[in-house]
Amino acid sequence: MKNTGLLSVIILITGMLSGCNNDAEEKIVAADEPKESIQTISTEKVQAVLADKNWIIVDTRINDAFNGWKLDGVERGGHIQSAVDFAANWLKVEVDGKEQTLNDALETKDITVEKNVILYDANGSDALAVGSYLESKGYKNLYIYDVKAWAKDDTLPMVKYPNYQLITPAVIVKEIIDGKKPESFEKSGDIKIIEASWGEEKTSYAKGHVPTAFHINTDLIEPPTKTKPTMWILADDKALAEFALEYGFKKEDTVIVTSDEPLSAYRVATVLRYIGVSDVRVLNGGISSWTAAGYELETKSNKSTAVADFGGPIPGNPDVIDTMAEVKKGLTTPETFTLIDNRTWSEHIGESTGYSYHDKAGRIPGAKFGYAGKSNAYSMDYYRNIDKTMRNASEFIALWDEQGIDQSIHMSFHCGSGWRVAEIYYFADVVGIKDIGIFSDGWIGWSNDASNPIETGDPK
Repeated sequence: MKNTGLLSVIILITGMLSGCNNDAEEKIVAADEPKESIQTISTEKVQAVLADKNWIIVDTRINDAFNGWKLDGVERGGHIQSAVDFAANWLKVEVDGKEQTLNDALETKDITVEKNVILYDANGSDALAVGSYLESKGYKNLYIYDVKAWAKDDTLPMVKYPNYQLITPAVIVKEIIDGKKPESFEKSGDIKIIEASWGEEKTSYAKGHVPTAFHINTDLIEPPTKTKPTMWILADDKALAEFALEYGFKKEDTVIVTSDEPLSAYRVATVLRYIGVSDVRVLNGGISSWTAAGYELETKSNKSTAVADFGGPIPGNPDVIDTMAEVKKGLTTPETFTLIDNRTWSEHIGESTGYSYHDKAGRIPGAKFGYAGKSNAYSMDYYRNIDKTMRNASEFIALWDEQGIDQSIHMSFHCGSGWRVAEIYYFADVVGIKDIGIFSDGWIGWSNDASNPIETGDPK
């Protein structure tokens, strides 16, 4: 499908329809477009088909907008009630198996050729991009809608995650760097941007990072020792307190954690929350979301400034981490506590240890399988979109439901040593699940103690 001249036509017609009060649909036909081209649709028609199973409403904006951020001039953040997501940004990602991943997303979200598909955006281009992609796959009944009209009417239902602000879009980080105080940062005091990655600066940070960010080597929060050289076990509270002061963190700070690989960012973010930093957020999608937004990376080495006083006790938020003793006690009361195994299925049943440096395979008796990735101990397929952003929460919650995981009682997430579950912990918090914790010692900590029981095989 050629796009020449089409975008300006869409913007003009969509803007006209947003102010109309009729159900008329109008064809968008550029000089070089066939009669079967994508149509626009009115707000009233969208309302009329909300509950119609023959129609599906698709949010094509970046996932931050779907989650709740007010982007591209919308007056209310979030998504249309009952909408699914398929971001135009996903089409730009270049990864192995891309087409299969996108096909899986279409199937999961029930975006089928037989349905009437409403594609909405707020910038006049995202819906068109997804529409062109779907047309190439044989979709015929496609409609374009400008969600700004919907968001302007307070009587029309929109949904946003209760703590959407915990994962932050690149455009908001850019505004902060430019000296602004955007949405949800109005009352923030000292805002620090950091880059989290394993190794010295030359390993990753020096190759390019978000401007003004200073580097945090993850070894600082889980230092190797003679007895545990590569086990990635969290440092003790004394060492974490020294780390906080040396790198200038204070209780009242607002910290945005970035990283090339989001696992590193979420790991450091959860540790900062455990230490007691009051407001810790993560760049949604990692550094790739920054470059996808058209922003440049810098290679300058920025340095932190040490402080003498954190401003409160450390740990200031101990409930972030579930200790070994707490997990053992919790496993005796399954009516109030669930231990969730967020590893691959092969790790869960003991076919793989998941790690080259750890030779014990199996699972903790009583732990319920909670998914993470499909391929290895560093994959997060079940919780991420193709661009590494947070997956639609209804989809990973459905996986929990399938496994009988009760979200009304304490959910203690564990993986190998806390990296994968740091991300899952954040996502659970974003959607408003309150009683959550991280068993940071995880499988490695548990299985290193020969007195702890181990299970293998399919639990069913």
